Amino acid sequence: MKFNIALLAGDGIGPEVIDQAVKVSDAVAKKFGHEITWKPALTGAAAIDAVGDPYPDATHEICKNADAVLFGAIGHPKYDNDPSAPVRPEQGLLKMRKKLGLFANVRPTFTFPSLIDKSPLKRERIEGTDLVFLRELTGGIYFGEKGRRDGGETAFDNCVYTRAEVQRLAKKGFELAMTRSKKLCCVDKANVMETSRLWRETVQAMEKDYPEVTVSYEFVDAVAMRLVQWPNSYDVLITENLFGDILTDEASVISGSMGLMPSASMGADIALFEPIHGSYPQATGKNIANPMATVLSAAMMFETAFNLPEEGQAIRDAVNKALSEGIVTEDLADKGKAYGTKEVGDWLAANI
Repeated sequence: MKFNIALLAGDGIGPEVIDQAVKVSDAVAKKFGHEITWKPALTGAAAIDAVGDPYPDATHEICKNADAVLFGAIGHPKYDNDPSAPVRPEQGLLKMRKKLGLFANVRPTFTFPSLIDKSPLKRERIEGTDLVFLRELTGGIYFGEKGRRDGGETAFDNCVYTRAEVQRLAKKGFELAMTRSKKLCCVDKANVMETSRLWRETVQAMEKDYPEVTVSYEFVDAVAMRLVQWPNSYDVLITENLFGDILTDEASVISGSMGLMPSASMGADIALFEPIHGSYPQATGKNIANPMATVLSAAMMFETAFNLPEEGQAIRDAVNKALSEGIVTEDLADKGKAYGTKEVGDWLAANI
């Protein structure tokens, strides 16, 4: 098979970890007889510096005409530390999600047997954890009207959802639950927020269409607590944009490192695959960033976008072998035994 993949390295450690995912993807393609054409494009701070736009039209054209998008990270201190910056890298991410229609962020959280004791949580609390968040990506407070009044002394951010936005995200949640343990949790704040009440009533109305799925409804603060107490009690969770942003970062460290978890952002016509960590500017150019999350995002790409589970499993097997044999970067290594970002990528590609 032949694939055209948009390659958005982005900022910070993005280019370094993307390079390793490319190595691994090319190794899988060679092993299974596929052909990949990579289409590099600018985004984030790199795009602002080059053309003044964090998601240029040229990048959008490459993305919308690709079979999938593999993405690194966005963010740079010179914008993070300047609240008055008129254009910001993160605006490119929101613009990309909106223009590509990427409305469902799929974030799995699972554990690795060889790293179970690297987690900040006790072994007995996390063993067996295998959950997936579906976070709504193109609505809510991030996209609502925002601004200042009273001469800048008062700020506001409006949270708005339509029933249709909730339905399309919940539909994916129900469908995913049907392929797993048939358990779905709707995360909201329906005791306080009107948008959450819309979420809850919409999902309740959909239950009749999926009679095999057991649905629970929990407040976001309770879920935040239970994620560190009994994460293995969850399977599929659906939630709005802001709540999902926070909870998925919390869940990501259960495995032992934010550098391990992949994600996908799904739309009607295209899907984007990315690690859940940020641009980690302090590590840029030091060859110390963990590439595993980006590599596993490539595995999700083969499995989800291309329907090639064997290729995805080949990547996962290589990652699991590397972890069990200690071929890891400094965030996971025992003292004095760390490998560099490039060396881990080389090892994975050679193993495949």
